[in-house]
Amino acid sequence: MASFVQRVFIQNAGLKLVSLALAIGLWAAVARSPIAEVEMTVPIEFQNLPDNLEIDSASFTEARVRVRGPQRIIHQLQASDVHAEVSLATVRSGERTFDLADRIHVPQDLEVVQIIPGQFQLSFDERMTRKIEVKPRVIGTFASGVRLAQTVADPQYVTITGPRHRVEAIDSAVTDPVDASGVMARATFATHAYVTDPLIQVAHPTSIRVTVIMEGGGDEQK
Repeated sequence: MASFVQRVFIQNAGLKLVSLALAIGLWAAVARSPIAEVEMTVPIEFQNLPDNLEIDSASFTEARVRVRGPQRIIHQLQASDVHAEVSLATVRSGERTFDLADRIHVPQDLEVVQIIPGQFQLSFDERMTRKIEVKPRVIGTFASGVRLAQTVADPQYVTITGPRHRVEAIDSAVTDPVDASGVMARATFATHAYVTDPLIQVAHPTSIRVTVIMEGGGDEQK
């Protein structure tokens, strides 16, 4: 027993006293540090969304978080030190309300005093994928007697994916404007296709070649 006490309390006693003094000094410095607050805007990280579902809402992707703690720690706080994590592992199709109170992570010795919004709601829908037609959009000033006869998109279709009811509402994708000014017979342009709904993704986006065919003009252009 005596040897145990000696090992614990007497061996390297000097180093242990120094460590204890440093710990007490650090605690005292923290205890005396003025308290400060700061508000930060942090992204909401959505995790574990089931493979067959899509988020059917474009709102509440970030939160305003007010944090309180020792001033010296607040002054060193970085945006990456505060984050919100929301697990979607158990969600199903429909609406769901989430509380952020227990989902904000901050460094030790800091506390969260306010979250805006404290709650938010998201809706979910089944993921759907389908092909839609690409419709070229042609603009420009044409020579007298020349008119647009035909436009051909290559590829003619693109694949989109997103929440089912949004995908079902999309009839076609549209290309960026193709300026065919000066084309007399035929010309091909490289452009891109897009859909207006921000929650719809074009799968495997690629360049679209739009061939413009005119009537009443002269020789073919390339």
